[in-house]
Amino acid sequence: MSPSYPIRPVVMSEILQFMRVGEHAFNSNWPTEEFLAWETKVFEPERSLAAFDGEEIVGTTTIMSFDLIVPGGEVGMAGVTGVAVLPSHRRRGVLSSLMDTQLADISAGAEPVAALFASESVIYGRYGYGAAARHLSYDIKRGEAVLKVPANPPTMRIVDPKSAVEHLKRVHDAVRTTRPGMSSRSKAYWEVMLADPEFTREGSSAMRCVLAKDESGARGYALYSARPNWGADGLPAQVLSVRELMATDRDATVALWADVLSRDLVSEVKVRARPLDDPLLYQLADPRRTRASMTDGLWIRLIDLPVALTQRRYACDVDIVIDVIDERLPANSGRWRLEAGGLGDEGKPVCERTAADPDLTLPISALGAAYLGGTRLGALAAAGQITELRPGAVAALSAAMWWDPAPWAPTMF
Repeated sequence: MSPSYPIRPVVMSEILQFMRVGEHAFNSNWPTEEFLAWETKVFEPERSLAAFDGEEIVGTTTIMSFDLIVPGGEVGMAGVTGVAVLPSHRRRGVLSSLMDTQLADISAGAEPVAALFASESVIYGRYGYGAAARHLSYDIKRGEAVLKVPANPPTMRIVDPKSAVEHLKRVHDAVRTTRPGMSSRSKAYWEVMLADPEFTREGSSAMRCVLAKDESGARGYALYSARPNWGADGLPAQVLSVRELMATDRDATVALWADVLSRDLVSEVKVRARPLDDPLLYQLADPRRTRASMTDGLWIRLIDLPVALTQRRYACDVDIVIDVIDERLPANSGRWRLEAGGLGDEGKPVCERTAADPDLTLPISALGAAYLGGTRLGALAAAGQITELRPGAVAALSAAMWWDPAPWAPTMF
């Protein structure tokens, strides 16, 4: 790092200046002081980094601590967020220095993986991140998505999201264990998530919640908001935005979708951040009417390669030597032998250094992309990111790392 831009964590008295860097970098128009009141609830100053030009903060990044569900297990995850550089200090190496310092800090701790949501997807591959969980978005017109309500549906109740938080947490935590890519949510995270300050609504209503429950308790919920609008012809043109929909069983899932997709006076339902294998696509008579579009979601970066690869499980037996390239964290570079049993094998995978000839060569970002079981290594090989040195090696590792269900990362940070 150039001595003119030293890097260090910030203290609480510097958080306002820290946040203002992001305000400029992201062209935000949120009121900084109000936003700060919520952000400080989840901000971890000891895990922040700021680059300074004199006494001015010109670049930022920080970490939120999570636990992440991975295929067959769970790992500690450094959730990277708040990455920003002042427009006046772009193209000076500030971002690279911040990211390298942050990677070194994470590698000195116990978390084997880092993750982020990329504002620009072109940036983070060079720091070893790979797109590991993708999301679907829907734009559904009223009347185009009809679902058959179950014979014994749960009871539906409109509730205040903040008052129902314990019900929401129980449903989320039950769903979370079933999906790679899902992160833990602290009490503070739930508080911020449900805060719903008016300046974030962009003309929509306050956040609302419909809860699906029976005598045993909550089985699902949908968080949503609506934007009121009437056309010049007097017809309703209101948009309902589903922020999150989760349920512990199929009937509750169908009942919730049937409810939000059939609301009166709503002309369009917008849905964001759904998993690639969303059952809704197979429950509709005409799934094309969802107008589904795909984007990248969670990006994964392996920090401690052998720990990360041995804390997940594999879909089939694999015994393979991989030659890994990691320019940012050289401790990951070199040849590793990965041995693991498939589903039902109680033994823990083994990943150790080896001098044996490699079966394939790949960058650390490719392992990050495949880590949650949702990216085919064969596709990365076809794109030129992986070099196969033994015929069949890519297919073998790809089949072992694949997982069902697909990863889903609805917890944004």
